[in-house]
Amino acid sequence: MNKRKYSKEEKKFFREMFWYSFLLENSYNYERQQALGYAVGMWPAIKRFYSTKKERAEALTRHMQIFNTTPHLVSTITGISSALEKEASMNPKFQVDTINNIKVSLMGPLAGIGDSFFWGTLRIIAAAVGLPLAQQGNILGPILFLFVFNVPHLLLRYYGGVFGYSLGTSILTDISESNIFHKISKAATIVGLMVIGAMSAQMVQLNTKISFDFNDTAFKLQDYIDQIFPLLLPLLYTLFMFWLLKSKKKGSMFLLGVTILFGLLGSLVGLF
Repeated sequence: MNKRKYSKEEKKFFREMFWYSFLLENSYNYERQQALGYAVGMWPAIKRFYSTKKERAEALTRHMQIFNTTPHLVSTITGISSALEKEASMNPKFQVDTINNIKVSLMGPLAGIGDSFFWGTLRIIAAAVGLPLAQQGNILGPILFLFVFNVPHLLLRYYGGVFGYSLGTSILTDISESNIFHKISKAATIVGLMVIGAMSAQMVQLNTKISFDFNDTAFKLQDYIDQIFPLLLPLLYTLFMFWLLKSKKKGSMFLLGVTILFGLLGSLVGLF
């Protein structure tokens, strides 16, 4: 990717993208997690690249899909999405589904890198620098902690957006054949589905307490299920939720009510 100088308007756009990225976890919820904050973070790009109210509404709605990543690195993904939105605004034949596919495929890997670096490494280093002074009652303790942690954070947050936008632009420039872009979109879709599957396996917890006694020996059903198909019950319940959403067109509040009722009844009768 060749280095190039950016215009004043582009630099202004990068600054706006940087400041808006801090809104990522505003209105965090368990249905779509950081989706609303991400959509707001895309506003600097959307208002620049789309001129009509309808186009802007469609773009904002597009970014209301479930999203979750390390906040410190979100601007990299925002930058790539902004470059793709720019292309979508200029090219009527552009496949807009590609934008979300690439976004979802990136959120998992960047979350893994970001959590390991910021929470697992940088935070510990910053605490090691500031804690001895803080224990002595020195005001420099918390100041140094915040300084050591936030200088790399703010630099990566700002220049991550610049890098992401440049990367997205170079990808669109270098790839001229639609079938190649289609392959990239398909690969991103596969990776995105893998990320959603991994999130479901990690976040959905469902175990049964059903057991049978044979000759004074207890046989726990959950142990046999785990031997045959680990995490089978969470998978089945996730597919049941998907069926309600896709086939029965039920809303999130209905699914939440079903989940609460299912958990209460299951606990009362001794299933879970």
